Amino acid sequence: MKDMVAKGTHIPGLGGPSAVDHPREAFVPRLFLGKDTLVIAQGGRRYEEVTVAVMRVEFDYGGSKVRCTDTSPRIYDLGRIKAGPISRDAFGESQAKRMLESLGAMELDALDDCTLEHATDFDYVVRLDGDVHALCAFSAYALPQLRKLGWSVDIAPDYPWQVLETSAPLYADVQPDQKRPDWFGLELGVEVDGHRVNLMPALLEMLDRADSLEDLLKRARRCIAVPVSDTHYLAVPPERLRLLLKVMVEMYRDGTTGLSFRAMQAPAIADLCDAFAARGGELRVRAPHGFSVASAKLEAGPDKMVMPRGLHATLRPYQEEGIAWLQHMRANGAGAVLADDMGLGKTLQTIAHVLAERESGRMVAPCLVVTLTSLVGNWAREFKKFAPSLRVLQLRGATRKQHFDDIDTYDVVISTYPLLSRDKEALGKLEYHLLVLDEAHTIKNANAIAHEAARAIRAKHKVSLSGTPIENNLGELWSMMDFLNPGILGTSEQFRANFRTPIEQMGETTRLLALRDRVRPYILRRTKDAVARDLPPKTDIVRAVELTGAQRELYESIRVSAHADVRREIKRRGLGGATIAILDALLKLRQVCCDPRLVHVDAARKVKESAKSDMFFDLLTQQLGQGRRILVFSQFAKMLSLISEGLLGRGIGHVTLTGATQDRDKPINAFEQGRADVFLISLKAGGTGLNLTSADTVIHYDPWWNPAAQAQATDRAYRIGQTKPVFAYNLIAAGSVEERMLALQGFKRRLAESIIGGPPGESGPLFSERDVDDLLSPLE
Repeated sequence: MKDMVAKGTHIPGLGGPSAVDHPREAFVPRLFLGKDTLVIAQGGRRYEEVTVAVMRVEFDYGGSKVRCTDTSPRIYDLGRIKAGPISRDAFGESQAKRMLESLGAMELDALDDCTLEHATDFDYVVRLDGDVHALCAFSAYALPQLRKLGWSVDIAPDYPWQVLETSAPLYADVQPDQKRPDWFGLELGVEVDGHRVNLMPALLEMLDRADSLEDLLKRARRCIAVPVSDTHYLAVPPERLRLLLKVMVEMYRDGTTGLSFRAMQAPAIADLCDAFAARGGELRVRAPHGFSVASAKLEAGPDKMVMPRGLHATLRPYQEEGIAWLQHMRANGAGAVLADDMGLGKTLQTIAHVLAERESGRMVAPCLVVTLTSLVGNWAREFKKFAPSLRVLQLRGATRKQHFDDIDTYDVVISTYPLLSRDKEALGKLEYHLLVLDEAHTIKNANAIAHEAARAIRAKHKVSLSGTPIENNLGELWSMMDFLNPGILGTSEQFRANFRTPIEQMGETTRLLALRDRVRPYILRRTKDAVARDLPPKTDIVRAVELTGAQRELYESIRVSAHADVRREIKRRGLGGATIAILDALLKLRQVCCDPRLVHVDAARKVKESAKSDMFFDLLTQQLGQGRRILVFSQFAKMLSLISEGLLGRGIGHVTLTGATQDRDKPINAFEQGRADVFLISLKAGGTGLNLTSADTVIHYDPWWNPAAQAQATDRAYRIGQTKPVFAYNLIAAGSVEERMLALQGFKRRLAESIIGGPPGESGPLFSERDVDDLLSPLE
């Protein structure tokens, strides 16, 4: 600093006019920063000793130095005695001390009951309430400011809170994991004088010791001090720290000193590079040959693809995008979750994905589809409908073992979650090209048998289908990702420590965002509202449920008795004369499928469960949660009464229209005006003549035998004036007379009309004894 003599001039932190208006010598403030032991005593007793940062402050007047605690107005220097004493700049010195104190220094004389081991050597102490981050912030920010103001600053070699230049470039060192293919180790550090200092252990330790990530960032008002040696720290500004921690939280914790990641996570490092560059910093990446952090991002989406030639379906735009995304995930070796809303065609998109693999020649081993027992038949029907060229094997029932040796001769094998563990030896003989878990929330419990059985299946590629990948807690998400991409979220214990506890118990948004970023590339979720423009006006969906326990036994007992009665009637009166007996048998079986409480037999009174009722209320709750307005149709007025009781018990407001309703306009107006979101309607009373365009969802609790009559009921919502796509759900009992009727309708459309239509014997029956036997055959 140049010597200055100023009259009437004040330079902050340096000299200035004194109380007496005459020239003063210019001075240079000198600061020596060191450490000492502070002794804290009360009542004459020492009870604590702490190491603190201390300072000695001097003012240098042209080589003549004086301590800041010296109160004499002049300096007498024997070396310049002829020139006379030096008049000190009291005002300038006072300003300099105020500047120092504003940066966090405290005068030792102001401390009560505190002394230093070497009290005569120092004048100031850095704030006593500061932790290592505050002490390093003083070194990183206060000292450079003092130097800019002309202070001379010296630091003791053993001063323990020295900081490196914050502009030093950071590096990311990527190394292949020798034990796990497609995995890489990551080291983050700083380059100092050509030497690399790994910051990972210190950053991970800070994360472990912090109460929460938010708390750590909140305390980093000016910087976080990361130790790089016994005496030196790297002062990381909060904005840079956030970038580093974001990447660290996204990676897999590998032990205590490092991070690991899969190749598909490389874009996270590229994002970090871009973020550093945007803030004027630099992050240098060293990676093995062939590895590129700028590789295509999974979430960026795939290119358009040509749909499979053998697919018998007209696809909607979002479905084509979904198929291309599944293909993209397969190409990148990533397990995928197709999490579209119910009714958007997850099954169709998956079938097209399988067909694309088969037509490309990549699928040299079968695809294994695991689903609920009640949905096996539905998957088989959909494959036959949309991809008839694929050879499909249904592995269910007692006869399934006959096909174990032939599994590899099929393109698609369909099994169930309960059978997955029972047949693990037979299924485990092959490595499948693709493993598809339908209704994948079934494996949400990582400790359940279903999850362990699914993980044991060997497959090159994996896909999960679930409209609800998270129902109750984040542990379900971990379970799903552990199946699809093992290790991507760490172990269960690591996931709990890094994400579940901070997010669920502490509400940490930083961790939540990091988790969202980590799993986003693997999950494709589209809601009905988001793709409304791509949807047709009306979508029909079949939902099947398995009859179990006492309800299944009741169905079988009634079926055996009814089948015997029908065969006797046919033998006595012929097929045409047995229509009444056939109708009575089908009616009773349909009632059992709906709810045993509909059946007027003594055995039914003992049956308390209804699988279809449970499925209905699950579906209804889900649809209401999405803001849907729902019409529920049934042929049985008593069934509507039972549904009404269930709705009341759940606190769900609704209105009802049956043949017994006196004032039809009252429930219609209440629904259309939005006073109720559920409208229960009997097909006989409301199948025609209603205009309910405020509804966008229709549920047929018991599908109508006559497809035309059922379509008329659906059209209560699907009418002129409807501005939303309409979804019609048909609930059936799997393997029962309901499912068989649907199958028969596919190739014999007039069958239902022959049963319900014109008078018996008119033009003769359009069904055979074989059809009757099929309708009345045992549950599958």
